[in-house]
Amino acid sequence: MGIEKLILSNASGGVNPKYKVGDLMILDDHINLMGTNPLIGKNEEELGTRFPDMGEPYDKGMIAKAKAVADKNDFTCHIGTYAAVTGPTFETRAEYRYIKIIGADCVGMSTVPENIIARHMNLPVFAISIITDLGGGDHLEVITHEEVLKVANEAEKKNDSYYQRTYY
Repeated sequence: MGIEKLILSNASGGVNPKYKVGDLMILDDHINLMGTNPLIGKNEEELGTRFPDMGEPYDKGMIAKAKAVADKNDFTCHIGTYAAVTGPTFETRAEYRYIKIIGADCVGMSTVPENIIARHMNLPVFAISIITDLGGGDHLEVITHEEVLKVANEAEKKNDSYYQRTYY
């Protein structure tokens, strides 16, 4: 398709106790808990090597630029590790504890397969999460898909407003 960089976004549940609903988190690493890998099967050599290096799954230069923009404009924007699960359910208390213990700051149901394919193709990747709900405490609140969409839409409006003020 001729793209030179891949930018991904997702909605995720925050497990880092410093995170609040509505915060942004730039991914600098991930943990694949999906139980599979999109590269399983016959390798397409013209797309990339059989065993791509995943030591730097997200581009440091794009991360630095995005963090600088967020800081300059007073956006709460963390940098952290994303855990990917298959869903389509939200996590149990035990799963949230596990995800936190293994080092993830948030959890979601996407992004990692796309990243793996892009890195297989040697494309630089940038990814950002909107924290739409919180997990990991002893008293989980009921999470609904509607609530996740509501938070994501509110963040989109806020960011659209910023974009219009800044670039138009």
